[in-house]
Parts: sequence; C-alpha cells; structure tokens
Amino acid sequence: MTDLPTELLEHILCFPVLQHIDICNVSCCCKRLHDVCHGRGKVWGNQYKLRWPRLQRFYRPNESWDWLSEYRARHKVGTQIRRTVESISKRFFTEVPCVGQVLGDSFAEIESLGMPEHFCEDELLFILNSDKRKNLTLKYYAKKILYFLRQQNILRSLKSFLERPAEQQSALEGAVLVDRYCNPLVDITLSSISAQLDEIAEKVKKMLRLKNPSHPSLHSTQGWEFEPLSVSCVYTPASFKLGVRLEPVNFPNHFLLRWCQKPQGSEDIFDFVYIDAFGKGKQLTAKECEYLIGHQVTADYYSAISTNELLLRMVGNLLNIGKRGEGNEKSYQLLRDSLDLYLTINPDNVQYLLLQARLYFHLGIMARKEVLDILQHIQALDPSQHGAVGYLVQHTLEHIQHKKHPAAPEVKLRSSPEHAEVQYSVGLIMKHKRSGYNCVIYGWDPKCTMNQEWITTMRVNLLPNGPQQPFYNVLVQDGTCRYAAQENLEPHSAPMEIGHPEVGRYFSEFANSHYAANEELQARYPEDTGVTLGTVRRLYHRLSPDSGS
Repeated sequence: MTDLPTELLEHILCFPVLQHIDICNVSCCCKRLHDVCHGRGKVWGNQYKLRWPRLQRFYRPNESWDWLSEYRARHKVGTQIRRTVESISKRFFTEVPCVGQVLGDSFAEIESLGMPEHFCEDELLFILNSDKRKNLTLKYYAKKILYFLRQQNILRSLKSFLERPAEQQSALEGAVLVDRYCNPLVDITLSSISAQLDEIAEKVKKMLRLKNPSHPSLHSTQGWEFEPLSVSCVYTPASFKLGVRLEPVNFPNHFLLRWCQKPQGSEDIFDFVYIDAFGKGKQLTAKECEYLIGHQVTADYYSAISTNELLLRMVGNLLNIGKRGEGNEKSYQLLRDSLDLYLTINPDNVQYLLLQARLYFHLGIMARKEVLDILQHIQALDPSQHGAVGYLVQHTLEHIQHKKHPAAPEVKLRSSPEHAEVQYSVGLIMKHKRSGYNCVIYGWDPKCTMNQEWITTMRVNLLPNGPQQPFYNVLVQDGTCRYAAQENLEPHSAPMEIGHPEVGRYFSEFANSHYAANEELQARYPEDTGVTLGTVRRLYHRLSPDSGS
C-alpha cells in the first residue's frame, strides 16, 4: 500500500467511512503514511469538512490551513461545550425556569474557553439537530445558551451601529438588528432582506414598463436608503429604489411616511403628501392625517424623525406588546428583550430601568451584580426613586443571602403512607377529561397545595373529591403549565409528544408512549420511573395470548 502514489493514497484515506480515529491509527503505521496524513494535507481537510460542514463558510477557498490543528481546536471546544451544557441541569434544576442567570453564568464559562465563537455555536447547533426524541434536556439548555450567545453578539453589533454618524445609519439595518435580537434562533440577514426588496422594486419597474414607459422611476439612478417600520420597511426602500425619497413621520398612534412635492428642504407641512403604508399606501393631506386619530395635532408631529427615534418607536411597540402579554414565558421574554433593546438605545430612561429591575426581581433572575448595578444607576440618575430602589436592593440582597444556603429539594416517595392515593406518575401522557387537553405529568402533590383564593377561583370545591385529592403539575400541549386534579385526568389512549418548550427541563427522552424523566426529576421522584414503566406496559404493551411470556 505504501508504494501507491500519494494522490491515490489520499483518495483512499478520504473515503467517507473513515473517521478521525482511523486516520490517527493510519498515520502511526509508518513514516510514509504519516507524511500523507500531514496536518495541511487533503486527508485532514476532508475529515474536517465531513464532520463539520457548516463551518466551511469560515474558510476561504484555495487558502492553506493546518486542518489537523483546526480539527483539534474544534473537537476540544465541542467537548467542553457539551460538558458545560450537561452540567447546567444539575446546577439549576431547582431554579425558577428563566433565561437570565443560567445563560449568563454558562456564557461566561464558554467565553473563558478562548476559542472562536463559531465553534461554540456549531456544537450547540449539532446538539439541537441530533435525534429529535432523545437528549431533550441537553437540547433544552443548548437552545437557551445559543439564544443568549447570539443575543450578546447582536447587542454588540447594535451598539456599534448606534456609535456611527447619523448619515451612516441605515434604518433598515437597525430594524433587522432589532428583529434578530428578538428572534435570535431565526436566520435573518440584512443581505437577504435587501435581496427581497430588490425583487419587489424590479417587479414594480416591470409593471411600469408596460403601463408607463416614460415614468421617471425607470430612469432613476438613485441608490438605496432605508427608513423602515413594519410595512414601511418594505414600502420606503422600494420607493427609494425607484427614485422616490420618503421620510418617516412620528405621527401619534399611526406611523406615516411623507413625500415632498416641492423642492427638497421645505418644512411646510402642507408641501408634503403623507402616505399610510399600513393603509395600502393611501395618500393623505396634512388635514386628512388628523382623521386617522380623531383629534388635531401640532405641526411638530408632521416632522421627519432620526433613525434612533425610529428604532425607539419600534422597540416601544414591542414593549407594549410584552406588557399586554398573558404573563407566560413568551411574553416575559419579549418584555425582557425589548427592554434590553430600548435601554441600549436610550440607556438613561429611568422609567424603563426601574421596570427592568422589577422584572428581574419578579422573575427571580437575580443576576446579582447586574441587578444591583441597574439599581445604582437609577439612583444616580434620579434620587427621587430612593424608596423603590431601596426596596429592591434590600430584597435582592436577601435573595442573594438565601441562595448561599439553598434548601434541599423535597424528595417524594410513593411508598410513603401519605402518598397512598397518588395513582399517576411523572412522565405519563394524560388527557384532561373536562377540558380535553393533552399533557405530560412532571410533578404531583398528595393534595392541592394552592391557596384558598385559587381553589375558589378554579372551583376546586365543586369537584366530588375537592382539594383533598392528589393534584398534578402538567405541561400542556398549548404551551401552558397547569395544576390538575387527579379525578380530572386519565391516561391518554394514544400517547403523543407534547410540544411544550419546558419538556426538556424535566425529561431526557420521548419513548413513544411516555417521557423518560431526566436525572434531576428522578432524584425528586425516585420511585416514579418503575411505576411509569409498569403503567405503560399495562396500558399500551399488553401481549397477545399466543405471544409467549
């Protein structure tokens, strides 16, 4: 074999069935094979590309790389990332399930590796794209770390964007950064948005060539400028591409665009046509604009606004949506993200700084130093907030002190006499008899532990067995968490996966007919695993009479 030409040996060693351990073994056989498998050669380059294809975009073609060193570095980062993600569940399972503290601490650990961030992200994506039904806990935390990791990068890009001179700030770029920050797991890029706007402008030109070949837009040489907000994000740059210069107008309760009919530079509000992009591009006079809101406004509301003001209005809309949310994880996440964005653009807004501190306190996030820094900043900006700041500081310090001596989690044994009436176990997929929803059990109590107000509101007293029966914590298919009475639950006749975002926090695998509890949930309910398997066998895996044992 060693007598074969180098090119043929490389071709053989690049065969897809060979893995890195095989190449290592081959290179140890003799000097000839060791030289063929050198770090900058084709063999290790092929191994790298086979194992981590997503990383190829970071390497320029026809450029020499030490592929063996790159392989070792990527492998090392992957091992460390996986070890870090695996450790999170053990450390934070008893915490309130929120993003802040867990991801902050974990991100610091990842940063300390000193390796390229795209290696870290690639390993997290590798975890997320593995077998859909397995490693659910690993995926749960990998997703949260990736979310946080990308947000930190986007926030740095936004800060850099805001430091540019006003004339170099493309509002479309700012809007894309806002969108990416609120949806960091979705691949949104400025180039892809710009390409779509190019297509829209070309379609308009094509229509104009047929209907009005002399239209000035067909002969415009004006370049791109971007001034978007929602639908205006499409309307304005497409118009600019066609040579029509539009400006954003901060009209109250209704965002408008304006186009000057007179020579550029006029500030007379009656020299402009106002465009309602949300109203299918309807053109309005200054007086007609007032009909949109039902009252008269001053001339100041018709003036154009800066990119920063535009982004603040956009983020302010997101803040209002988060405030009006249903108090679930999704609305809290939007509120947190929009507060982060607003305070990045306008860091000295006392009202929103105080809201951010209260939100962190409410969610129990308590990234200790971060919350105290926010409160200290509020006090420096507005000493009149001393009472609210003092209250939050006191309770934050109490929380920190409490976390130094955490209480041991309660272990619930089914064999205990007080748990004799508990029929179901964690991991079972259930159906609610009255409401009809599908769910999975992740906890139980021998009787209802909620306060009297909740019991009255939920009409628990009207149930035949009232609150003195076992109650179950369940993750529901619609994304909610509920507390259900035993008499209202029954095992599902056809078990299915439950599409709840918190499933991975409690379960490691979906095993076709039930969920397997992860190590942390098993430690809380050590006798439930056997009961769950027994119930599953009894309900779904009964053997036919002629099947043997």
